[in-house]
Amino acid sequence: MADRGASALSLPDDWPAHPDPILALNRMGSFDWDLDTGLFHMDAQAHEVFDVRPDEFDDRPETLAIRVPPHESRRLDALVAQAIKDGSENYGTYFRIRCRDGTLRWTHTQGCIRRDETGRPRRIIGIVRDATQELCDSQARADEVGQDEARRRQTNVVQATTAALAHARTVQDVIDVLKDSHGLTHLGATSLVVGLVEAGHIRLVAEGPEGSFVPGTLVTRIDEPYPMSEVVRTLSPRFIESPQEFAEHYPILWPHLTDLRITSAAYLPLIVQARPIGAMGLLYDDRRGFTSEERNVLVALGSSIAQSLQRAMFYEQEKDLARGLQQAMLPRTIPGVPGADVAVRYRAGFAGGSLGRDIGGDWYDVIPLPGGRIGAVIGDVQGHDPDAAAVMGQLRIVLRAYAAEGHTPATVMARASVFLEELDTDRFATCLYAEADLSTGVVQLVRAGHIDPLLRLSDGTCRCLPVEGGLPLGLSAEFGSLEYPVTTVELDPGQTLLLCTDGLIEEPGADLDDGMRALREMVCAGPDDVHDLADRLIDVAEERSGGDDVALLLLQRLGLAQRSGGRLRQYVAPGDPEALTEARHMIRAAVRAWGAGERSDEIELVADELITNVLMHTEGAATVTLRVLAGHDRRLRTEVEDTSSALPRRREAGESGVSGRGLLLVDRLADVWGVEARGRGKVVWCEFRLRARD
Repeated sequence: MADRGASALSLPDDWPAHPDPILALNRMGSFDWDLDTGLFHMDAQAHEVFDVRPDEFDDRPETLAIRVPPHESRRLDALVAQAIKDGSENYGTYFRIRCRDGTLRWTHTQGCIRRDETGRPRRIIGIVRDATQELCDSQARADEVGQDEARRRQTNVVQATTAALAHARTVQDVIDVLKDSHGLTHLGATSLVVGLVEAGHIRLVAEGPEGSFVPGTLVTRIDEPYPMSEVVRTLSPRFIESPQEFAEHYPILWPHLTDLRITSAAYLPLIVQARPIGAMGLLYDDRRGFTSEERNVLVALGSSIAQSLQRAMFYEQEKDLARGLQQAMLPRTIPGVPGADVAVRYRAGFAGGSLGRDIGGDWYDVIPLPGGRIGAVIGDVQGHDPDAAAVMGQLRIVLRAYAAEGHTPATVMARASVFLEELDTDRFATCLYAEADLSTGVVQLVRAGHIDPLLRLSDGTCRCLPVEGGLPLGLSAEFGSLEYPVTTVELDPGQTLLLCTDGLIEEPGADLDDGMRALREMVCAGPDDVHDLADRLIDVAEERSGGDDVALLLLQRLGLAQRSGGRLRQYVAPGDPEALTEARHMIRAAVRAWGAGERSDEIELVADELITNVLMHTEGAATVTLRVLAGHDRRLRTEVEDTSSALPRRREAGESGVSGRGLLLVDRLADVWGVEARGRGKVVWCEFRLRARD
């Protein structure tokens, strides 16, 4: 060890080195601030940092005011005072000084607070250094990181916007996505404009924010000197990088944008299959110019928006086509119905995905019938395509014709089923037919595979009307099962009959009973007016956005006073085995509704005899009319009309005879009866006195 120490080189006299040269190598200066005297000593390097000559500085901190701006001086004083107050040993900060040439330069200082044994601060010893390059390098790194972050943010916004556009079904949906505060505004755009090309013009479909609309630009020609017109003509994006460039190239538009303080803009053509369908403009107030990455992002965004707009335009066109075709198949007008308020609604179910084919076969109809009766029909042809709509149109017309001929509801349904089966379309249809006499309130219902109707009472409660049914139209004829039982109900004044298709109650994955229960609850809670109620129900179906059509018919009987007290007319066709049975049911219901229950058996028996007489002894049909005659006494009048001019004869039947007793029975049971010639035929009538109402 001794040998090694003896042979070691001798150290220089100034070792270890004074810190001043070391600080100078790092362009740092030192200072010593005596807090008792206030003297502030700086070395030569510190003078260079503050850009003051030795003869300009008198060791007083306030003398540095020529270099330290007032707001920076106040900030430094506050920082030092807080460090002393907190008992801190050190502090550090960046601040700016104004150099001799007037430029600002960043400076950094660190200080160490020396205290005496009592903790009182006595001196601050520290360093100062030029931090300009340091902060520039740091800012450059921060700018680079910020640019990367901005690019990521823009890319994320484009991805999020594209994802949102994937769910947009209409043009308005696309516009809503573009104007969403969580959408394109994250790209920093101050204002947005979107226009669509229509017949050589550009029609503005979106602009924002509110109040930024430029007069005269709602519809512009493609050849006009506007940036949107230019990008449509050239099929190339247009990036405007300064206000001067904007004002120079578009002097007509620029004066209207000065209040928005626009500094740059990007106009993008919306191109699909090499054809422009519109243009979009993004205006900015906080940037000048666009990097290549930003341009690429915006061009990609324009392509995505163009595809979404094209898809939305196709959707709306096909939806309009479907609605137009469907509406053409439905009745253009609904006839006025005395004694009732009728509301009908239709909503086309359009699920998309099969453009041009989502046309359903739902329909409704209101048919005026002889004797003041009406027929109400609701139906649904199987399938969602143009063929379903075509079959629906034919079936609706045929069913209307059969009903108008005077056939019974069961016969109308059976004949419609045969017609559909003979069309050989492999389609079936569900249907519900209601024939109502509003003077009596008697309603006959026939159901062919359809859902049951609802009855809303005058107190607002609602219940389902179970209707015995048969097979759907087409299937009943194919399987030879054309029997359609008739259900007779009474519709009192103020009560509403609701007929609808299953699109109003069915939801994917939901039970049908739950849907019917929800419908009853909506009807109970709905408005009293049938038109308002129909609007409410169809709005709910629209909000649900189901893929099925919805047809709806509401029939409310009004409480109108009838001078005759009531009237019922029924057509009984020859060769129809069910016609007489249905007529009996209707007569019995009408008599009960009119308060003539004590004579219902007599009235039904007499009417039955008169109808049977027509069917057996003439070649035509019988038309039965019942009405209540008001006066000093209430009477029920029964009329049976036929087309034969031969008058009935009253005669005695033999012991073994099976006929000849009909008029004897009429004479015995009716209070008065007679025969009248009527045009091409005759009518046999009889009257029954009724007990006065309480």
